[in-house]
Amino acid sequence: MNEALSPAPAKSADHALTAADYKSDIKPVWCPGCGDFGVVNALTKALAKMALEPRNVAVVSGIGCSSRIPAYLSSYGFHGVHGRALAAGTGLKIARPDLTVIVTGGDGDGYSIGGNHFLHACRRNVDMTYIVMDNRVYGMTKGQPSPTTEPDWDSKLSPEGTGLREFQPMVVALASGANFIARAFTGDPNALADVIVQAVRHPGFSFVEVLSPCVTFRPEQKEWKKIVRSDALRPTADVSRAARRMLRDTGFDLGVLYAGERPAYAPRGPRATRPVADLEARFEL
Repeated sequence: MNEALSPAPAKSADHALTAADYKSDIKPVWCPGCGDFGVVNALTKALAKMALEPRNVAVVSGIGCSSRIPAYLSSYGFHGVHGRALAAGTGLKIARPDLTVIVTGGDGDGYSIGGNHFLHACRRNVDMTYIVMDNRVYGMTKGQPSPTTEPDWDSKLSPEGTGLREFQPMVVALASGANFIARAFTGDPNALADVIVQAVRHPGFSFVEVLSPCVTFRPEQKEWKKIVRSDALRPTADVSRAARRMLRDTGFDLGVLYAGERPAYAPRGPRATRPVADLEARFEL
């Protein structure tokens, strides 16, 4: 691991952790006005609220603008391949249950090539948190429609729109078995930080959909701050009630939709350990 990305040393007992303690020296390279800045701010505030030592946190990501986040934090980080962040995060959490594992990504990485991993991560219910920054466009690759793009969004790459129905992340998460489901907005990082705290502390697989405007390729999303409805969603442990609430969802209703009571996945039996040398020997040519 690069020294710049190594976790910060533990603080003394008399030092209260602040959001700054979770930020690395690497500066974000996102476009000015990108909503993902708000996610970094909210995530570091949430970690400080929970007083988690950076060395006890691992942030895993895939590919895309939002997946740069691990480099901007002082915790452990893993930048994986496209769509596979949840697979890496699941393996890490099962191997190291003592770590707080947070997976970050975008709507393209998470719902397109990573869509199958999303379904099964919800189903497995491993105790980790998945934060998806949804801007309804592939920003890093210059503006292609994503799974959550509106069917009539007109662009150079999709004249007159795709005509395809949008992917519904919260509905899919609920149907697939996620134990905590919420939606937040980068324009209110304090509220987003509170949601992240709830998600991390809730047992099992927690999914947080974050509306994160891409003002470069979708400047009309600047208007989201006038459309979002704070606290429009209220948590319930009843799947049927949450499903009925989704029938009235505008896509801009914020809050916690579902906080379930399903036990988190736990591996059966004691963990077997073997010397690394024995494992390496199996792969010798």
